[in-house]
Amino acid sequence: MAGELTVRKNPYASGQPWWLYMLECKGGGIYTGIALDVDARFEQHVAGKGAKYTRMNRPIRVVARIRYDTHREAAQAEVALKRLKPLEKLRWAYALAGLVGMDKSA
Repeated sequence: MAGELTVRKNPYASGQPWWLYMLECKGGGIYTGIALDVDARFEQHVAGKGAKYTRMNRPIRVVARIRYDTHREAAQAEVALKRLKPLEKLRWAYALAGLVGMDKSA
């Protein structure tokens, strides 16, 4: 209706935890991202509705995920992780292997 205001929820201020995740992709590539729901985001990547990289290199599985309280914290951790060399990223994922899906403060 004309004149109605559409109010959209701001996912960045939702109060929900954000997750930093790492995907193993076909060809051995690694993709790193952040999401509110890693499993739903993984399904988007698999369906070809994710990032350009995962459309060209389909993801095989979620290798690691770690919880952050805010979008900002998750985004900062993502930037730091993306700066690592591939071998260092894998070491990070293996270090989390026993903590997959757990809070970073645990």
